[in-house]
Amino acid sequence: MPEAATLLAVASDQQGPGDTLRIVLLVSLVGAALLAWFLLRGYRDNDHKD
Repeated sequence: MPEAATLLAVASDQQGPGDTLRIVLLVSLVGAALLAWFLLRGYRDNDHKD
């Protein structure tokens, strides 16, 4: 099994798209929240016509 440990050690040293995907996901979620807030604030009824 030393081969598996060596492969895991080598794989963990390689850089991948992990950080980039995290940043893209975070920006997408924040953007979606801001877009939802912007769109939904127009549906509020602030006239209070009684």
